[in-house]
Amino acid sequence: MKETKSTNLKWQPSIVTRNQREDKNGHLGMILWLTGLSGAGKSSISHALDEYLFNIGCSSFVLDGDNVRHGLCSDLNFSVEDRAENIRRIGEVAKLFLEAGKIVIAAFISPINNDREWVRSIVPQGDFFEIYCECSVEECERRDVKGLYKLARVGKIKNFTGISSPYEPPLNPDLVINTGILSLEDSLKKIIDFLIEKKKIKNDESWD
Repeated sequence: MKETKSTNLKWQPSIVTRNQREDKNGHLGMILWLTGLSGAGKSSISHALDEYLFNIGCSSFVLDGDNVRHGLCSDLNFSVEDRAENIRRIGEVAKLFLEAGKIVIAAFISPINNDREWVRSIVPQGDFFEIYCECSVEECERRDVKGLYKLARVGKIKNFTGISSPYEPPLNPDLVINTGILSLEDSLKKIIDFLIEKKKIKNDESWD
């Protein structure tokens, strides 16, 4: 990842601490990093999770791959180098949200293991959870909700993950969701159960 080129910098600590912000929010901050192929359901699950957390009083926000490339990362393409820079920028943004005591839900293909592990490495241990949305290329292509696989097959989209660019499944994900089989509701419940088990959020009996 890139080194800081600017000089004469000094980190300005916040007067309000992360612990104080978490106490006010009523929950711990964390990064939930959803990775998987295009069409695996990352965005749908992320926004459903965000809505659920909002409704039980949590302070959360979704960083969505397509949305970020409309602004912060609009200057990047899908080469290996630009994908790495994309994840670096998102990782730094997620870290800032974490300092604010937020639950960050990051939905990115993020195909390279080292890039995802780099994000884990820049935040305190136990604050980053890698959630693998497991779904075969065949199933994602069958859904093809954006028509991207068809374009990739005929060469109109270059460096498309799963077709002309590799995807490295997580080696030791914190949670695996088989989105090729599970419904959106069941996928969401699996994440909620995981967070309750990890004592990251309180049990909401209305879920059962």
